Amino acid sequence: MPRNEPTEVTDEWGGERSPKRRKAVRYGVPVAVAGVSAAMIGLVPAFAGSAPDLPKISAQDLIAKVAKSDVQQLSGTVRVTTDLGLPSLPGVGGGAGGFGGGQGDGAQGGDGASAAPQNKLMELASGAHTLRVAADGPDKQRVSIVDKAAEYSLVHNGKDVWAYDSGSNTAVHSTAPGERSGKQHRAPEGLPKDLKTATPQDLAKQALEAAGDTTSVTVDGTAKVAGRDAYQLLIKPKQTGSTVGSIRVAVDAENGTPLKFTLTPKSGGAAAVDVGYTNVDFARPAASTFSFTPPKGAKVVDGNKERATAQHEHGKDAPSRKEFAKDFDGLNIIGKGWTSIATIKGDGPGLPSGKDKDKAKGAGGDVGKFLDSIGDEVNGKFGSGRVFSTRLVNALVTDNGTVYVGAVDKQTLINAANAAK
Repeated sequence: MPRNEPTEVTDEWGGERSPKRRKAVRYGVPVAVAGVSAAMIGLVPAFAGSAPDLPKISAQDLIAKVAKSDVQQLSGTVRVTTDLGLPSLPGVGGGAGGFGGGQGDGAQGGDGASAAPQNKLMELASGAHTLRVAADGPDKQRVSIVDKAAEYSLVHNGKDVWAYDSGSNTAVHSTAPGERSGKQHRAPEGLPKDLKTATPQDLAKQALEAAGDTTSVTVDGTAKVAGRDAYQLLIKPKQTGSTVGSIRVAVDAENGTPLKFTLTPKSGGAAAVDVGYTNVDFARPAASTFSFTPPKGAKVVDGNKERATAQHEHGKDAPSRKEFAKDFDGLNIIGKGWTSIATIKGDGPGLPSGKDKDKAKGAGGDVGKFLDSIGDEVNGKFGSGRVFSTRLVNALVTDNGTVYVGAVDKQTLINAANAAK
């Protein structure tokens, strides 16, 4: 059986880029790993089925195949598993437990809170979930998060966007903003512009775009994924300070679509993030897939009206999208590649500690003791602080409130804080 020999890629691929683009590419994966892992998605364990006999292909050619892949129609089932090792917080429900809708859901943030896309998509940040996905170009997408007791669906069909939570039997209807051409309507916030952002495709492309001189990319055999023949790309950081052990991407041998994306921490064990198709069909989905009518008895909420009301009530206190973008642009990134660290300058007293006996209970007392229990106290030239760790992302909060966060180990954070002092 022909074997795909490892072929290392150590430079950026895909032609000339502007300095700004190169900078974004260089920092993209480590920061994206930190953000996506904290907020959203995971990747899958083993590749099922016997390895198919496929023609040899170099890493460069396989990367180019992924880059050229532009699948517009698909339907299938995606299994999402995230295991970041986050501590359980008192009074906070996790995983799929929030699908029930509870009586308090609607009271928090408006009548449609239980069906708000942002709230539901955040649940993908932990545990295991099953998604049913479908897409037919940029104007039609559907994502359904399937739980044992309930189902949550996001449906984008032209100008109409529906979010429906069966647990609370609540539907939110919004109008998608129109593109300048007037022919397409992009999905509003909370619903991806295309379903690739909820599947392995987008994650894989982000990782490959950042394959620079700090990254090793090889072809590591073949696999059978969702019944389809696939090549396996193995992406590894060269920098020792990264907490990422490897990223494995299964690429459809026929059309170049990433079928599975698995990120394993350097510490080993189960994948920290695991996303993969269990079945997939690249034929055009039936038009009825993107039709939605609220079930009888469902509470229907006008999403446009709710959004306008919220903006009016908050007024100037509500940060604009431009302000958010400005804050993000001002985020200081230090380091390079997989050991990039995001920093936020502090000018305050930092976090409370259980040792602060003079502070009121709830400030330095109970809250401080809880923070002490999940964070490690560290010291250096920068002063003192506390490191909060997961299997993938670590954060250092110094005594003056400065934050250092990245997919790097504790010592790398301390070194960065010392160097910045």
